[in-house]
Amino acid sequence: MTRKVIKDSVLGEYTLAQLDSGLSVYIMEKEGFSSSFAVFGTRYGSVDTTFSRNGGPFISVPEGIAHFLEHKLFECEEGDAFAKFAKTGAYANAFTSFDRTCYLFSCVTNFKENLDILLDFVQTPYFTEETVKKEQGIIGQEIKMYEDSPGWRVLFNMLGCMYTKHPVKIDIAGTVESIAKIDYNLLYESYKTFYNPANMFVCIAGNVKTEKVLAQIENGIKITEKVKIERAKFEDNKAPKQHYIEQRLEVAKPIFCFGFKEQLKGEVQTVREKCIADLALELIASECSPLYKRLIDASLINDEFSYDNFSGPGYSAIIFDGESSDPKAVANEILKEIERISREGIDKKMLEAVKRALYGDAVRRFDNTEGIVMNMVECAVSNGELFDTIEELKSINEEDILNRIKGFTEESSVLSVILPKEM
Repeated sequence: MTRKVIKDSVLGEYTLAQLDSGLSVYIMEKEGFSSSFAVFGTRYGSVDTTFSRNGGPFISVPEGIAHFLEHKLFECEEGDAFAKFAKTGAYANAFTSFDRTCYLFSCVTNFKENLDILLDFVQTPYFTEETVKKEQGIIGQEIKMYEDSPGWRVLFNMLGCMYTKHPVKIDIAGTVESIAKIDYNLLYESYKTFYNPANMFVCIAGNVKTEKVLAQIENGIKITEKVKIERAKFEDNKAPKQHYIEQRLEVAKPIFCFGFKEQLKGEVQTVREKCIADLALELIASECSPLYKRLIDASLINDEFSYDNFSGPGYSAIIFDGESSDPKAVANEILKEIERISREGIDKKMLEAVKRALYGDAVRRFDNTEGIVMNMVECAVSNGELFDTIEELKSINEEDILNRIKGFTEESSVLSVILPKEM
């Protein structure tokens, strides 16, 4: 095992360890906190549909298999993992996103027992032909439900316009057709590839003792030969394939996603690039921005308006979304504000205020164990360190942000709209 202790004069310290198995472990002791939070995760998400194992040929698997695995792992031969957590009084859950799958629990007592349960069920897959067929029906219903979800469709309609080849455009759960191709043998093969300790991480924060937890994890990780994974790269066109898409669903008022497709410099955004994007978004559209005031005064948006730096392996987009009686007018106002900032530059007072606000947000995430652990997960997926964001925010200047904003062009944009069904 290799390990290091990383310290910050304000936020404290945490331990980052690399076990001989390849597993990454992040632990922050928070003495005096009443609860503890833990995640056992893998760098495996919905976009990992084409990959090579140990230098072999690239293979493709059905879309939605990462999400399918997440559902199935809670099912054990001797019962359900949720039932085990219920007996210890812990809250447990899991999620699959584009680039990760995480299993988690939160508890006030019985931390050791809960960690044993987490380590055990994630490492003990149990699939049969019968249970897989049953799950296909359950997930199939979930997929159909999301097909009618306006908030879900407005995002994926936009991504479908932005990306021709990259699997980020596909629903995380896959399609009814793709999950029908999944069988238990394929689940086991995917599990053996991506649920290898060398591709996984454990993140913990709370009223715990680092040495005891490290020993428990080291003893609880099964000995497995390391797997080297190479993920396929999907070369998409620089510009979106279309700039506008609309669909009619059951909504009272139109909703929209207005996004700008970006070109990554590397395989993923660096911490610095993420911070620059966050600062750019705050300057363009936060509640203290001129744009936000204009849109509110014109009744073009409401408090549902938000924005996001949406990025992962091989994809990146800046997204504005919300409700509006006139989504096209909102998109035009956003473009006008970007052009104004690019021409006139950034207000220095506003930049300092936004920096302070984001710095405060970053610090406040350390006030609760869940916030700390989710930051750790982000670090584990991107191979970063926990205090990097705070350090990067200090050094970003006006030129860094302007260069990023100038890339948000009409040619790189997509407006996705969900309209009410016609009467």
